[in-house]
Amino acid sequence: MPFSALGLPPPLLNAAQAAGFVEPTPIQAAAVPVVLAGRDLLALAETGSGKTAAFCLPLLAQALKQPGAGPRALVLAPTRELAVQIAETLRGFAAALPQRLKVGLAFGGVSINPQLMALRGGCDLMVATPGRLLDLIDHNGLSLAHVRTLVLDEADRLLAAGFEAEWRRIEGLLPVQRQTLLFSATFPPALQSLADGWLQNPERIELASQPPDIVQRAIQVDAAQRTPLLRHLLATEGWQRVLVFVATRYAAEHVSDKLWAHGIQAAALHGELSQGARTEVLAAIKGGKLKVLVATDVAARGLHIPALDAVVNHELPRSAADYTHRIGRTGRMGRRGFAVSFVCADSPTNAESHFRLIEKRQGQRVPREQLPGFEPKAVASEAQATGGIKGQRPSKKDKLRAAGLRKPAP
Repeated sequence: MPFSALGLPPPLLNAAQAAGFVEPTPIQAAAVPVVLAGRDLLALAETGSGKTAAFCLPLLAQALKQPGAGPRALVLAPTRELAVQIAETLRGFAAALPQRLKVGLAFGGVSINPQLMALRGGCDLMVATPGRLLDLIDHNGLSLAHVRTLVLDEADRLLAAGFEAEWRRIEGLLPVQRQTLLFSATFPPALQSLADGWLQNPERIELASQPPDIVQRAIQVDAAQRTPLLRHLLATEGWQRVLVFVATRYAAEHVSDKLWAHGIQAAALHGELSQGARTEVLAAIKGGKLKVLVATDVAARGLHIPALDAVVNHELPRSAADYTHRIGRTGRMGRRGFAVSFVCADSPTNAESHFRLIEKRQGQRVPREQLPGFEPKAVASEAQATGGIKGQRPSKKDKLRAAGLRKPAP
């Protein structure tokens, strides 16, 4: 199906072609006509399927037909990185249109004053994280009275603790009569209650998940040898652009510094960086000035790095869902990707059992490897490997049992 069959106006078709869009992805082909028709929508599609363009293109088409004061479309995103990417997509398409459309962008972690100044002339479409959006409203910098279309991107993430009170308040500030679009890669049970409360007779699009072409590997290694092993892989695998996941800000800085000290262009990305530093680092990795980005899970969702060769789990994520989102940064847009996880028997959280849980949740067994020169001193036993993801430190129940103060379970 060509883009011309979706009902988009000619200027947007030209903008899509200029951006390299040859034909719509399945989510775009299914969602764009629904959005243009004004229907509410619940769209579920895997990471990397083209969901952002699936709502950006029809939002711009609606804005061309609906001139007026204040934003006519509001897009909520859970992270500043995702908000920036959505705004960049909207602005890229809008730049090719004959009618000037202004895209506002707001996120926390930076001074609010420049964002207030940028909105003095109003905007046609607004992209924001929930907390900063409310800050702007409290400063009388923005009104939602004219919003006709609301988009919740990564809707499952917006359900996370800490967001509910914010988007409930936002709901009360929006017009009752509006179009609402929910886009998500996964559909946890809590998302159904959100859909029931926010959507009116919605169209539901749930595309069959087509597993991306990602080769998964699990390498057994001692914790102290993870970074030397990472350097070895970077030297032997021929990867040009790699995303390495760690658990903490300290680890991100530490690993990136170690790589840089060995002549590997690397940088860290985590939640405590200023927005200016985040923007600079992401531009560097996307532009090929960096080879390795060492990041916390702030980069696990919504972040698109073109031609990303591999994802390395230097430290395993907390949940199987986070693992799926992490490795989904590679193997996108029809490219083959590689995902390597370091499995350490001597890690504090029993990485072998944790990785088995991840395997169970994704329904795929990943053979364990050991590389010459990096063989671990210890490998988890079967009992250790099947003991859940409990850490080595005894729990409160364990301590009570050991002290004879708690009866064993019948």
